[in-house]
Amino acid sequence: MNAAEASPADESSADAVNAAAQMLGVRAERSVQLASFTTFRIGGAADLLVRAETMVDLQPVADAVAATGIDVLVIGQGSNLLIADAGWRGLVVVLGGSEFDQIEVRSHADGVVVHAGAGVKLPVLARRSVAEGLTGLEWMVGVPGSVGGAVRMNAGGHGSDVAANLVDVDIVNMLDGLGCVTRSADELGFSYRHSALTAGDIVVRASFGIGRADVVSGEDELREIVRWRRANQPGGANCGSVFTNPPGDSAGRLIDATGLKGHRLGTASVSDKHANFIQADPNGSAVDVWHLILLVRDRVFTETGIILTPEVRTAGFDATLPELPSAESSASQPEPTSP
Repeated sequence: MNAAEASPADESSADAVNAAAQMLGVRAERSVQLASFTTFRIGGAADLLVRAETMVDLQPVADAVAATGIDVLVIGQGSNLLIADAGWRGLVVVLGGSEFDQIEVRSHADGVVVHAGAGVKLPVLARRSVAEGLTGLEWMVGVPGSVGGAVRMNAGGHGSDVAANLVDVDIVNMLDGLGCVTRSADELGFSYRHSALTAGDIVVRASFGIGRADVVSGEDELREIVRWRRANQPGGANCGSVFTNPPGDSAGRLIDATGLKGHRLGTASVSDKHANFIQADPNGSAVDVWHLILLVRDRVFTETGIILTPEVRTAGFDATLPELPSAESSASQPEPTSP
């Protein structure tokens, strides 16, 4: 689409980007490639990007969003995110450094509370809590995400999840202008790999109530979780588990049973090591990954009647996503098209 063919929606988005860029000044970077901000290592550029290290950094961002209506995407470790090849037409906010990477342990009469900034990496939080003689967050050592993203999706593993220990969170909403508010875990509507947080909510800090335990036993558990992950899950460019597990079953087992383990579509493939992981080739296409996700979901439904739900978030794709290719036609590896 050339400039003469630009739609009103495109023009409105461009106007919002230009207005936000003017308000943010040197705080905002233009046309920043986003591949390095996600564990898939693919995807296009953001029109604007702001790196926020403190709460003070977030206020002008909130002001610009409120004034311009620009679309906002918040990225932590990018471990559960697929960004379109066309990139993100709006503002990306990256949390990390200084205030958002802090961990504080406080003892109270009724237990211990660990306060962690949104940018803290989950394995770092797991190891710090064990080193302090605490227990309850060991499962985090095998999850390549950040505290903010983990709260948003109620991340979990090895028999536990965020909701099991979360006390409360501090949230800045980019749309309501109320500043930072504290919400209890009970207010977040947690369910399996889900919370009621909206797109405008930015988690800036989380507090976890945990117990005390022997340091040696905690370190043993960390080693066992890391050993299991290395033995059973692939490394490389992926987002972790693509689908949530259906009740009483495993998404990986269902996909494996359809014969799709190792299946390739263009620059994306189902992992040979764990069927619920999709690997992206270097400089691969996000639309190939999305096509493969849909193909896997379709094949599992056709053969088992079970609908798998993707837990990976998508960003920057058009409202109309690519049509689902059939498993048979995918063998020819068609040229990718932009979503």
